[in-house]
Amino acid sequence: MASLARVIHDFQNGELSRDEFVAQLDSTLTTEGLGPTQLLDMLGAAHRKAPLPDDLYVEVRRRIEQLRVSNVAAGGDETGIQTTVEIPSVRSASAGSAGSSANAAGTGSAAGHDQIKGTGDTLNNRFVLEECLGVGGMGTVYKALDLRKLEASDRKPYLAIKVLNVQFRGNPNSLVALQREARKAQVLAHRNIITVYDFDRDGPIVYLTMEYLSGKPLSQLLRTPGYQGMPVRAALPIVRGMCSALAYAHERGFVHCDFKPANVFLTTNAEVKVIDFGIARVFQRPEEESDATVFDPGSLGALTPAYASPEMIEHREPDPRDDIYALGCITYELLTGHHPFDRLSATQARNADFKPQRPANLDSRQWRALRAALSFDRNSRMPSVVRFIAEFDNEARAEKSGTLAKVGLASFAVVCAAAVGVFAFRSAPNRHSGSQTQAGASQALAEQTGSSSSEGTVSGPVSAPPAAPPASPVAAAPATRPAAPAPKPALTLAAITPALAQVPCSALSASVQDHSLTVRGYVSQRYGAAHLKDTLAALPGVDTLTLQVEPLADDKCDTIKAFAPYWIHNMQAGHVAALHVRPPGGQLSEGNPLVVDVTTPGYDSYVNLDYYQLDGSVVHMVPSPRAKDNQAPPHYAATIGSAGDWIISKPFGSEMVVLLITPAPLFDKPRPESESRADYLRALDTRLAQIGGKYGHDHIVADFAPITTKPRSP
Repeated sequence: MASLARVIHDFQNGELSRDEFVAQLDSTLTTEGLGPTQLLDMLGAAHRKAPLPDDLYVEVRRRIEQLRVSNVAAGGDETGIQTTVEIPSVRSASAGSAGSSANAAGTGSAAGHDQIKGTGDTLNNRFVLEECLGVGGMGTVYKALDLRKLEASDRKPYLAIKVLNVQFRGNPNSLVALQREARKAQVLAHRNIITVYDFDRDGPIVYLTMEYLSGKPLSQLLRTPGYQGMPVRAALPIVRGMCSALAYAHERGFVHCDFKPANVFLTTNAEVKVIDFGIARVFQRPEEESDATVFDPGSLGALTPAYASPEMIEHREPDPRDDIYALGCITYELLTGHHPFDRLSATQARNADFKPQRPANLDSRQWRALRAALSFDRNSRMPSVVRFIAEFDNEARAEKSGTLAKVGLASFAVVCAAAVGVFAFRSAPNRHSGSQTQAGASQALAEQTGSSSSEGTVSGPVSAPPAAPPASPVAAAPATRPAAPAPKPALTLAAITPALAQVPCSALSASVQDHSLTVRGYVSQRYGAAHLKDTLAALPGVDTLTLQVEPLADDKCDTIKAFAPYWIHNMQAGHVAALHVRPPGGQLSEGNPLVVDVTTPGYDSYVNLDYYQLDGSVVHMVPSPRAKDNQAPPHYAATIGSAGDWIISKPFGSEMVVLLITPAPLFDKPRPESESRADYLRALDTRLAQIGGKYGHDHIVADFAPITTKPRSP
């Protein structure tokens, strides 16, 4: 989990939206491992460096103070800590001192700013927000405790609450949007559509209450590392559930308009639920012709390009066939493990004349139905959801023809539970930890949805998954004796490597011993170490996982991509080439010299040392006009920059030094001492391919040294 300082830094750099910042704040405070006094000091330092907006500054301080109160109430050791800490004042006329900031914190909001609600807060003195489940296009979803139900000893006192986002709340039509969403969802009362209870507000806070679901969104199943699709028979219950929900909505005149895997929920009791009819639009208005003229939710612009039909992207009137296009994309992805058009938007795929390949597990009639659903032309697209499932569901056709026994609801539950079970087994980070499984699954969902800000979900704890993926379901038969337990799969690098290769913007090296896995390297902040941990812990055969990874800002992705194969080879060869920055930790201030220590492999080589600056340029340290000779003997060690050749200056932030060892000179002619990073990486890619082809790629190794630069202290 990122530190408070990192979360603030990411928000100030634009990597987190306001709502993502608020959503991450609570989990960061509770996992930071620091006391309130230290957290307030950290807040003060970050605020002095780059002041936060007034209301956010007050809100962070309030939550830190609230953390102290919670700790004391739980018997913590914060009772003796000083209650006032000197931190910079809020930059407003009404809050010109730390004291006035504290007063504002006590009120819960700064004057003139929208009120913010988050974990630990209560709405209307009734709903206690206990856990952030995700941030979506319309709002942030929380697990909430209903104090009224708790007082009445209700066995299910929890529900889900969607709190309208701050930016969305500023839209003059947003209140109408949420009210219409509540009313539409209440009208759409169906077993495959989430139950929505009510719409309400607490002062400026507008929210929607709905049933709290236990399970996982379909998007997480599709993103499971190594997922390559499932058999048609296993996928059919999920497809039926989606079709049943959409057909019901279409019959009542509603189009979902944002149908995607994140809005399809697989519950732990073998149900498929479609969620978030947040921008659904009425395409027939027999009773309420005034609704669309008063407010059109589509005007908010919330759609997901990979699943939106061409007509939606072109802002044409909604039609049930728009949902059918999305249904086709999801069904294809469920069966094959990949999007039919490589996640291109429908208009991009249409312009490129992209034609999806027929999945091997579909018969000709099923493929005709799916291909018709994926048509870029509404007029030639499958005309209705009912027609699609009639053509696609080969089991239903077989039943009608008398070639297959009828399958009841119990069989549906077994198949759907099997699909959810397969996913739970592959993705649950604590499947061997007994009682910890529910908490781990809930935390994993919060982390997943937090880094995926455009797809909101409603979720909850997941019960312990089965020990192994089930086979394709068949009719139950009486067992004569217990089946022998499945042998534990062997843990090999060959099994781990594909999973690591799928982690975007990363350089990761693994080692295995028995059923213990150790992974070290670098991963992007957006993907996150916690996400990586959950992904790797879910791999078959992993009992113990050790992570030694450092986060990198997303602007380093192109650099990481260029050097990751050579860094991985270096690690797997025993770290034969090494790079270290002085002082250790790479914390450098304006005016400090950039000094690095370099060691080379046990063969003659050429040293290439480059400083990747925050402004998108690359400074070539070796070779350069200041260090022209870069040929090194075996096992050579050198210190570079100790004479003050390179001095830290603007811009400041997260930067990187890269060591590249090659068996031959990189370039025939000297390159300029500083040049564009993009230009250099293009030239480097071509040259490394030539060197690897001639000398072998195993003689090219790399090492990274992330550094953090900052202005000189006053």
